[in-house]
Amino acid sequence: MPLITFPTSQLLWVRVVAILFTCVAFSVVAHSGALPHGGMADWCIFCWAFSFACTLLVLLVEQFGLQARIPVSWSNFPITIACYAALLCFSASIIFPVFFLKDQHYNKEVRDHRIASTVFSCLATVVYIAEVSLTRARPGEVAGYMATAPGLLKVCQTFVACVIFILVSDPVSYDQHAALKWCMAVYCICFILSMAVVVLCLGECTGCLPIPFSKFLSAYGLLAVIMYLTATIIWPVFQFDKQYQGRSRASSNLIAVAVLTALNFLLYLADLVYTARLVFVSV
Repeated sequence: MPLITFPTSQLLWVRVVAILFTCVAFSVVAHSGALPHGGMADWCIFCWAFSFACTLLVLLVEQFGLQARIPVSWSNFPITIACYAALLCFSASIIFPVFFLKDQHYNKEVRDHRIASTVFSCLATVVYIAEVSLTRARPGEVAGYMATAPGLLKVCQTFVACVIFILVSDPVSYDQHAALKWCMAVYCICFILSMAVVVLCLGECTGCLPIPFSKFLSAYGLLAVIMYLTATIIWPVFQFDKQYQGRSRASSNLIAVAVLTALNFLLYLADLVYTARLVFVSV
């Protein structure tokens, strides 16, 4: 009777461990965590479930050799999923204990289940970071764009922008001044373009652009740095200066948006530097 054998590797076991950790994280808290419906509870469950499902998909496709049947670039897809999963689990590892462990009074069983979910979420974050480290492009290695530093930075940029959207939307905090609406336009435009780059790379459609992909990345990177520089300056001025503050007061959400705006500016600046190096080295 023929036996089915699967090739094993360090990357395989890392993915298996990631699947186990994320499965435990959402299963334990869904079973006995006594979480409320909606809001941050659903977000944390989504982070763990999405990471679990996508990693399981990647694992099954690679083990059964189905890469050619999947309509995406397999040199870009797994590392993109791993990077998003690392960021999602990292956010859940921070949000979950803050909202559902701190200053919460529940029976010992519920609290123990929530602590276990937090621990396994942190462990999953570490494992996904290890997967990204194992699959990222090394110097001189031929790899997909998403495996390079600029590609990974694109993932981080879109994730930070999504967090900003959540913070400025509840409550709406960008409609008091035209300058704040400009900041919101910066977040939206740069998010759309960065996500477009990710989608083009995953779909292997970079050749569909009317200009060379490298020139598009350089021009867009420079534009994004300039736009985010203006938002980094304008947002705190119009939110925290008493001259423009009006009746609203500085809140933790507004401070977080200011910090994340500065963070995304640094990410776009690093992206531009890496992209320029890649373009000039290739030339």
